[in-house]
Amino acid sequence: MESRNSERQQYLGMIEDLRDQVINMVRDLPAEALNWRPVQGDDSHATNSLAVLATHVAGAERFWMAEVIAGYAKERVRDQEFVAEAASGGELAQLLERVGAETRRIFEGLSNETLNGSREARDRQVPVRWAILHVIDHTALHLGHMELTLQLWRGGQSHEGPRWFQRV
Repeated sequence: MESRNSERQQYLGMIEDLRDQVINMVRDLPAEALNWRPVQGDDSHATNSLAVLATHVAGAERFWMAEVIAGYAKERVRDQEFVAEAASGGELAQLLERVGAETRRIFEGLSNETLNGSREARDRQVPVRWAILHVIDHTALHLGHMELTLQLWRGGQSHEGPRWFQRV
């Protein structure tokens, strides 16, 4: 049994913490909040909705963990993530939970050889560790975007979430 403090467990714990924060943010929101964009439009000046960002976070995690690292079939259509709309926060929570379950299975089978290796992604070689850290970095970035979007939708009221020392 791998120790809780192993490198793999630390990576997985960070990914799950960030994903759980996204889930907890969107789970109980109405469709109106999930699909609202602070700046409307179809051009590069438009902003993303919470539904788009949550869908994109799920798509990116699945891409890097399942398609790149584990070599699963390519399913991602990135452009569709940016037009996503949600009927409920529960729908987004289920999507993120499915991706999370897949990521956990991948981490369970992640060997040292794989962790020390590299994979092809978008016509270049990337170290597996870099891909894992990119999932963490990317999710954290968009979690911040989501927090600001929700705060704007609420007219300035911030999202109540546990602080870092309350999540550890």
